[in-house]
Amino acid sequence: MSIEVQNIFKRYGNQEALKNVSFKLSSGEIVGFLGPNGAGKSTLMKIITTYIRQNEGVIKVSGFDTLTNSVEVKKRIGYLPEHNPLYLDLYVKEYLHFHAEIHKVSKTRIEEVIKKVGLSPEKGKKIKQLSKGYRQRVGLAAALLHNPEVLILDEPTTGLDPNQLVEIRNLIQEIGKTKTVLLSTHIMQEVEAMCDRVIIINKGEIVADKNLKDLLENQEQIIEVEFDLRIEKQLLQSINNIKTTENIFDNNWQLTFNTQKDMRSEIFDFAQKNGLKTLQIQQKVKNLENLFQKLTS
Repeated sequence: MSIEVQNIFKRYGNQEALKNVSFKLSSGEIVGFLGPNGAGKSTLMKIITTYIRQNEGVIKVSGFDTLTNSVEVKKRIGYLPEHNPLYLDLYVKEYLHFHAEIHKVSKTRIEEVIKKVGLSPEKGKKIKQLSKGYRQRVGLAAALLHNPEVLILDEPTTGLDPNQLVEIRNLIQEIGKTKTVLLSTHIMQEVEAMCDRVIIINKGEIVADKNLKDLLENQEQIIEVEFDLRIEKQLLQSINNIKTTENIFDNNWQLTFNTQKDMRSEIFDFAQKNGLKTLQIQQKVKNLENLFQKLTS
């Protein structure tokens, strides 16, 4: 295993930021790490990268304990934090040269990484002259410079335009073939496009850890419908496979079914049988955003 997280607790005074968090990540895996703001994502990433220490539990990166072998752990991790810290007055190549000296890697590696992340047109500029998207690329280049076994990316696509998003997404997917990639993002479409597996954290606890395909296949069906007249909640319970009913407002309802079968025809039949008209009906797309809202609401 490239990363082993075992029973991690992190407290700030009386507040528990992480509560008994455990999971394992293997090489060749791209894992989306999701959660609302304040859920504990960045805290755990900082613990894995040895920036801060846990109160309880053990984390191992490539077999090295983050508390007792932090130097070895740092050698094996590339980290792009949420707020990408850069020396703005340095030139791009100068900044990467500085990182190369820290990691004791060949200077030829600098050109390789610049080309890999698409920085070639901007390599002669000072970092302060770059757009936010290109600054993200500089941070990603620095994280990749020492060819780490594990890549930790906290909001890696922040500030990128649609074309840059595709380029960085393809780069991360290519990197993920041989490395372990743990990435945090609020852009659910990026997770669906890049990740093999999703871990969702809420209020410091893991609420989901599954293969992305399995998560989406097992979702319930949600249909929003507006009738022309008021209707009693109890009457809706007579529809086949109905699980929950929620009155959104007025004559608008959100109906959840525990079947993959398209239930819109059943709703039309129900309306006709009870002298109702359906003014609008919408089947919610089964995507990661729906699941995320359900697990973290």
